[in-house]
Parts: sequence; C-alpha cells; structure tokens
Amino acid sequence: MAIQTKMRKDLILLKDLSTEEINHLLDRGDFWADNPNSTISSAPRTVANPVIVNLFFEPSTRTRFSFELAAKKLGYHVLNFDARNSSTTKGETLYDTLRTFEAMGVNTAIIRTQEEGILQEIAPQVEVSLINAGAGANEHPTQGLLDLLTIRQEFGHLEGLKVAIIGDVKHSRVANSNIVALSKFGAAISLAGPEQWMPTEIDSNVQISSVDDALNDADVVMMLRVQSERHALTNTIDNYLESYGLNKTRFAKLKDNTIVMHPAPFNRGIEIDGDLIERSNSRIYRQVANGVAIRMAVLELCNAG
Repeated sequence: MAIQTKMRKDLILLKDLSTEEINHLLDRGDFWADNPNSTISSAPRTVANPVIVNLFFEPSTRTRFSFELAAKKLGYHVLNFDARNSSTTKGETLYDTLRTFEAMGVNTAIIRTQEEGILQEIAPQVEVSLINAGAGANEHPTQGLLDLLTIRQEFGHLEGLKVAIIGDVKHSRVANSNIVALSKFGAAISLAGPEQWMPTEIDSNVQISSVDDALNDADVVMMLRVQSERHALTNTIDNYLESYGLNKTRFAKLKDNTIVMHPAPFNRGIEIDGDLIERSNSRIYRQVANGVAIRMAVLELCNAG
C-alpha cells in the first residue's frame, strides 16, 4: 500500500495541508496501526537508507521516542541530538546546526523548539526535510494527526462530531493543531477552561463555553495539560479539578459512547481524575500507540519519491 499523494518535503503546520493530504496520512497511519509488527515500508524513497536526526530543545518522552521507534521500524538510521552537549551552547544557530547535519548526509530533521515561526523561516533555506515536533505554542502537527486518527478509528468519520477541548488552550500547540485540523473536516469545537487561558480570536465553527456546557452531548472530550512551564501559575491550579477538570461527577454525565483523550503527560488529580485515565472509554494510551503509526506515515511522506 503506497502513499498516493505528492511528496511533501516538510511538515510544519497542519493548516498548510489539504484535507486530501491529511486523509492520506490518516489512511497510512491506519495501515501501520493495523500492522504494528511490520517493519517494511512500501512507499518509494528518494534515498535507499534515509537518515533522520531528532533535534529536541525541550523535554519529550512520547514524541521523541515514538519518532525514533517509527524511524527504526521503517529501516531508517536515527541520530539523537543532545542540546545540552551541542554547539548550540556555544552560540550556533538552528540554521547552522541543520546545515551541518545536511552536509553529513542527514535527510530529515525532527525539531522541537520554544521558538515561534523559526521552522517556516528556515525551511526554504535548507534541503533537509523539517518535521515540526512542537514549536512554541503554535502547532504540534503529528499530535494533531494522531488525535484525528484516534477519533476516526472510533467513529469512522470526523465530519459533524462535537469535540470539547478543555484546559490551557491559549498555551497549547496541541489544541491549535487540533482546532485547525478538525475545522477542516467540519467538526463542531467547544473550548472551555480558565478565562485567561482562552484564545482571543476563534473561527465560526468554534465556541467558548463553560466546562459543563462543552461536555454536554460531546462525542470527544480532549483534556489539556496545565502547562506550568509556559506561564506563571495562579491560584487557579489549587481547585482546578473541581472548577475545570474532568472529575468523576462530570465523567458520569458524559454520553456512553463519548471518548476521553489527553495528549499527555497528564497531571493526575489536576486536569483529570487519576481513576478515569484507564476507564473503558479512555483513549489516552491508544493515542500513544497511534503516535508511532502516524509518525511512520509522516516519515514516509517526507522521504517519498
């Protein structure tokens, strides 16, 4: 099963992808999810043995290791970059680091950074493919794709679903990617959380409401981590589970077929009651599994012929 879509050198923002391109990635992600032990890629490649480098300037467990596992299952060579012991500590720019790896023969760089907009700026200047593994508070496209895959596996479609995204939306690149992608497919999105963590501008298919109104009749509940590293915490955190989190009282009011998601890492007892994480309608660990599958699809696309 080969990817039937045009090669895309980079994956930086989901807003740059068409629904057709997203569907192709979801279809290919479905293939890998259904064949988790397969290690052979049938997609064409520009080079026989692609080399990728993980360039993570922020901590990561799921994204970094799922990219590494995805690459190894595809037969790629993987380099892991340690920012603390690299020339970036001596003042080397990201552009110069990428040009250095490019000269070494690296084909794809997977990048997580706090800097907004830097990948869009650098991409036209380098030959190496760039994959955004989370940039600032802008987007986290592969997380958005794996979330869409998880939702589509459950319901068979994305159109018309009611999705509640609850928590620290303003600082969440996960929320941004999901809002962009779900909007392309006509989902109805409700945002809820502390007022200071809500976006100031929203599209017509997105509404801001209370947590309980957002949960009412929702097909998908997507809880977000409180991102203490991106802002100063206020006393909001003290009563967060009661005021804004998915506690047992709110959980009991969900529809029987509502699924619960969280990009993780989760703060047990803050944005979600710890007892709910492994309930039968939780899809949190399926999201992790789908992360490997969708990242295999993305790596194929960025290294396809």
